[in-house]
Amino acid sequence: MEKYRWRFFRAGAVDQVALADGDDLAHLDELDQKLWVALSCPTRGLEFDSRTLEFIDTDHDGHIRPGEILAVVRWARDALRNLKDVFRREGKVALAAINDETPLGKELLAEARHILQSLGRPEADAISLDDVADTAKIVADTRFNGDGILPAESAGDEATAQVVRDIMAALGSKTDRSGKPGVDLAMVDKFFDEAGAFVAWLDQGEKDGAASVAGQETTAAVEALAAVRAKVDDYFTRCRLVSFDGRAALALNASEVALLALGPKTLTADTDEIAQLPLAPIAANRPLPLGEGLNPAWVARIAALSDAVVRPVLGAVKVTLLEADWIAIKEHMAPFYLWQAGKPATDVAKLPAARVRDLLAGRSRKEITELIAQDVAGGDQVQRLEQVEKLIRLHRDLVRLLHNFVTFSEFYRTRRAIFQVGTLFIDGRSCDLCLPVEDSGKHASLAGMARAYLLYCDCTRMSGEKRSIVAAVTSGKTDNLMVGRNGVFCDLKGNDWDATVTRIVENPISIRQAFWSPYKSLVRLIEAQIAKRAAAADEEARKKAHAAARLAICASIRRTRLL
Repeated sequence: MEKYRWRFFRAGAVDQVALADGDDLAHLDELDQKLWVALSCPTRGLEFDSRTLEFIDTDHDGHIRPGEILAVVRWARDALRNLKDVFRREGKVALAAINDETPLGKELLAEARHILQSLGRPEADAISLDDVADTAKIVADTRFNGDGILPAESAGDEATAQVVRDIMAALGSKTDRSGKPGVDLAMVDKFFDEAGAFVAWLDQGEKDGAASVAGQETTAAVEALAAVRAKVDDYFTRCRLVSFDGRAALALNASEVALLALGPKTLTADTDEIAQLPLAPIAANRPLPLGEGLNPAWVARIAALSDAVVRPVLGAVKVTLLEADWIAIKEHMAPFYLWQAGKPATDVAKLPAARVRDLLAGRSRKEITELIAQDVAGGDQVQRLEQVEKLIRLHRDLVRLLHNFVTFSEFYRTRRAIFQVGTLFIDGRSCDLCLPVEDSGKHASLAGMARAYLLYCDCTRMSGEKRSIVAAVTSGKTDNLMVGRNGVFCDLKGNDWDATVTRIVENPISIRQAFWSPYKSLVRLIEAQIAKRAAAADEEARKKAHAAARLAICASIRRTRLL
């Protein structure tokens, strides 16, 4: 088969293929990729419709590569009767231009007519982006929009909606196509699986009695015990040390220095310095008083311990607590702490236990799963709508993208390229070739090979926004360009940014400058050497002057002593 005959034009010292009609696009997959000017471009940071780029970036990696370009051209070839239509670059597609002889074209044509019918314009002979945008909003606001995320508002009834809110309260949410928070199937499964484990743990605690070691007041008992446990352990340990060696009593009771320090202060029972003192006076084998004789800072907490723990566990009202009683209390409460240690790590526990039991006992999981399945099924309509939107966007944008990817014809011939982001005004000149930069160091290491004079600038606005650009200087002199020089960057939206030069890649920008560049470098070298020698000579003269001054001072001192 005869090869397709391509036409070329010369620009930027490179032969570039001319993409001028539908036949060129139809045979693009036959063009050797070494003749493509670019082999990748990002989907963000370009002066190009990002939504169009999202349709082309099928693997959603943030970059478009030749395979994706060829795939979208083939898609457009199946969708349209003639690819020459895309050279009109219009944001609308005539229904007659859609290819009704291919399965794709038939689906697109049927959906386009359906959209126009829903908009009350069945007689329209073309469909535009505005038509699709209106319909997209309607679909996004429908109960089931195909994204597999169920907002509470789409639950159908308040009881189911509350279950959705409970799941979100425990596990967070995902954003529905409509912008509302909701839950997906993975979240529902996670919630109910963890709820099952949580309830099983609750049941185990009730079955073996660990959850009710102090009866109905177990919760209060646990809180009261936790509030004083370390301090009571400290008290009995001090008493045992005094029993071991009576000399420890002086050191383990409140010191005279600590008590004297409290004297000048205005004290209350909750003063921190008082709370740091022992729970009660320390003595060998001394029981802990539960009322009279207690450290004032701990009276209320020990009273709570007595009411919630000592009386229910020991079965009697006590005025003092023996160490043996304290050990018995901790052993009695130990099953509760052992049970607590086995608590499943789950955010479901944020909800009341009774509510979690109710959710597991009911049909909530089945109902929400079915609703999400209905939402997913509703995606067919959304997908068909997006296919029509894709067609219209490609009809408008495909040729421009190709003229900035396969070739740079837009850059060299007609208008700003999509990678140009504005104009830098500096040193009485304007630089139109400005590109966005994320890492100036990495960029400069490669961009320097372009043999262009490059200015890297950090740009800021009063609003706090920041961005970095690189600008190519292509004319004039560069004597006044230096790091730290300020300018103004104007982006393509008309916003002005304060620009400061942070890095320069120096290369000649004209034949005249290239000629004089070696001599300028020699002059700078000579100037640097002269400055260096001058500095050295100045330092030597300064040292000699200091030495002479010291000698003169010493001589003056000697004469004074002789007199």
